Amino acid sequence: LHLLHRDRDYVLRDGAVAAVDLGAGRAAAARSWERGLHQMVQAKEGVPVTAPSRVTARLTHEAFFRRYLHLCGMSGTLTEARHELARGYGLRVHRIATHRPVARRSLGRRVCDTRAEKLALAAARAAALRAEGRPVLIGVRSVLDSREISRLLDAAGEPHRLLNALSETEEAAIVAGAGAAGVLTVATNMAGRGTDIRLGPGVAERGGLHVVSTERYEARRIDRQLFGRCARQGDPGSWEEILSLEDEVLRILPRWTIALVRRLGDGPRAALLRFAQFRARRRGEWLRRELQRAEGSARRMLAFAGAESRGET
Repeated sequence: LHLLHRDRDYVLRDGAVAAVDLGAGRAAAARSWERGLHQMVQAKEGVPVTAPSRVTARLTHEAFFRRYLHLCGMSGTLTEARHELARGYGLRVHRIATHRPVARRSLGRRVCDTRAEKLALAAARAAALRAEGRPVLIGVRSVLDSREISRLLDAAGEPHRLLNALSETEEAAIVAGAGAAGVLTVATNMAGRGTDIRLGPGVAERGGLHVVSTERYEARRIDRQLFGRCARQGDPGSWEEILSLEDEVLRILPRWTIALVRRLGDGPRAALLRFAQFRARRRGEWLRRELQRAEGSARRMLAFAGAESRGET
């Protein structure tokens, strides 16, 4: 009732509750919460209650990938994770130069007081750039945010496309047209990592695709994945951040710190957001280390129990 919110943590699709992967922005239809929690959400939303799932075995991502004889990968945002990759997998990160020089420009950031003010400013900024003939991609955290910005754009008479966990069937068509002149797209992280938005005729001369980010995630590399949708393969492009003091990442900090910077300018506010993101990233790393440690202890206990049952101890 209080922590799991519709159109943020889950969506209703085809009369069923589907959990949303916030990192990918997609509905995970095969995923369900344990210990009756999924059934409680179903009852809250008035949809048919399914039988609870039962976990018979667990394996972390780290343990799964370490089973491979050879392990490697490529990403444009691995620098921030290099220490964790070294500790968890024994892998080093090597930088490879881009094929063409990067022409991506940062237009800075604005930090608003409230979430409503942030969404209104993002919609107005995107509309102004669209009027110049540039394609614009607004990146949001949740389905709820995407709907609210969509309503603001509708009220202003601004045509746009909406890409979220409820419009996955249209994803290919929306992405294919997102780089055309004057096209405005509102998207969750579905348009994040790996999405290749090709520029339409005449767009490069107008400055290329512009990305408006409305939220900072728990890891900076996820933010950079969104920024990287513009200025690909040597094309021009730009990005900016429009944030607020009510953003999700700030919940990790005491309320008094937010109240303190509310009277100050964008500089201290941006510094507070950076600090909150740093704290959230470190907490995530600590949780993953603890999970690996617990998994290692469980394996040793199971091995000992097996040896004892065979009379080897």
